[in-house]
Amino acid sequence: MLIVLVLLMVVPLLGAIVVAGLRGRAVHAVATGAAAVTAGLAVWAVAQLFPGTFTRVFGKMPWLERLEEVGLFGVLIDPLTSLMLIVITGVGLLVVLYSVTYMSDRNREHALGEGLGRYNFWLLLFIAAMVGVAVSPNLLQLFIFWELTTMCSWALISHTQEEKSLQAGFKAFIITHFGGLFFLVALFILFIFTKSFGFTALAELGPGLRNLVFVFLLIAAWAKAAQIPFHTWLPDAMEAPTPISAYLHAAAMVKAGVYLIARVVSSSWSLPPEMGVLAAVMALATMFMALTLYFAQDDLKRLLAYSTIAHLSYVLLGVSMGLLGSGLAFRGGVLHIINHGFAKSTLFLSVGAIAYATGTRSIRELSGVGRKLPLVGVAFIVGVLAVTGVPPLACFWSKFYLLAGSLQVSGGFGPVILGLVLLESLISFAWMLYVAQKVFLGEPSAPVLAVQHNPLPAPMTIALLALIVMCVLAPVVGIPLVEHIPYPR
Repeated sequence: MLIVLVLLMVVPLLGAIVVAGLRGRAVHAVATGAAAVTAGLAVWAVAQLFPGTFTRVFGKMPWLERLEEVGLFGVLIDPLTSLMLIVITGVGLLVVLYSVTYMSDRNREHALGEGLGRYNFWLLLFIAAMVGVAVSPNLLQLFIFWELTTMCSWALISHTQEEKSLQAGFKAFIITHFGGLFFLVALFILFIFTKSFGFTALAELGPGLRNLVFVFLLIAAWAKAAQIPFHTWLPDAMEAPTPISAYLHAAAMVKAGVYLIARVVSSSWSLPPEMGVLAAVMALATMFMALTLYFAQDDLKRLLAYSTIAHLSYVLLGVSMGLLGSGLAFRGGVLHIINHGFAKSTLFLSVGAIAYATGTRSIRELSGVGRKLPLVGVAFIVGVLAVTGVPPLACFWSKFYLLAGSLQVSGGFGPVILGLVLLESLISFAWMLYVAQKVFLGEPSAPVLAVQHNPLPAPMTIALLALIVMCVLAPVVGIPLVEHIPYPR
């Protein structure tokens, strides 16, 4: 198991190094092979260990007291790590596969045939960094990989090297790195007062310092997960190639933020309810801010970006309700990581296919897409139904946990959360369905009429079919895992 967990980081890292020096088809062959091996290793590790835990630490330092116990570096796999690994490597493989033909001169939106070695280098390194985040056994190692994801996202958002993409990449780097500084200060405080970087060390601090460290970690997570007031970088990051947008929103970068809070809360059970109220209020505020901006978007990718911001709030809302005594809501929030991951990937890669074939992502310019691209129409509508929580598709199950769990929250706050989440879900469902009807039904618009017969290549088709299946199977995989994740009691 130790060898497999190390290989989960080493294989995509070696793949990144190799593709950086390659040209032509060899780039995609090596990248796809590395991503496939990584996904296979992740599935094997999860299947072999479930529902147990495996930890190994290295770099023990007897002269630094507690570091002799927890070490500086190592690997950890438990049900929470397992859930993250399935999303990171599964979506990663499909994004790499999809990129084989999307990143080409045949793309009508913009020619992307140049810089394939650079593109796949950063994408594989991104996968390695996210695996590193998931398997980190302490906060120090998690922070190191956390900052590496910031660097990878900056490079990938800026990939086209056009003015807008360079500005968007710089903005994402600055905002998320700013949050990372709060993470770093939290590490300083934790080590000074506990001599440990362990996830459970938070519980050893006094009440005042414990709350301060948790707030600092929240700020880091809010910046990473594009929550108020740090949300503006994520819609601008839509300048990235669409497969990168899919990976950013579904499995990487933003999911690191919500994973950090889920990990800390599941490990440190002595946080006061006030911290849960703070996190819940911020999640609800972000959710409705994002919802109000749905209606101003003409770019399909920017619409999906604001949807992602709202759904990351769902994860944080569920975790925060865990601090308020609802184990069911906590599990629903964590389950939303995998459910939203595959549903949102389906939507993003569907939009990528539309832009690949028609050359536009404008809602105003698109209609009747379903006649020319029936598979894309099916995938997008399945993605809409899955992400808005229509049974029996993915996000229905996590939203069910969240809504039922809200009734476990004491006082009058639980029913308020229930009402607000239902309201957001209803409005979001209506608008997303309206957009799907506008884009895919009716008479074909001029960009759609120009589409050649059956223009989608096999790699893009395979990726979309796999994601449609995962919109059904994600909760089948996720529910057994979340049932074994500890939560505040």
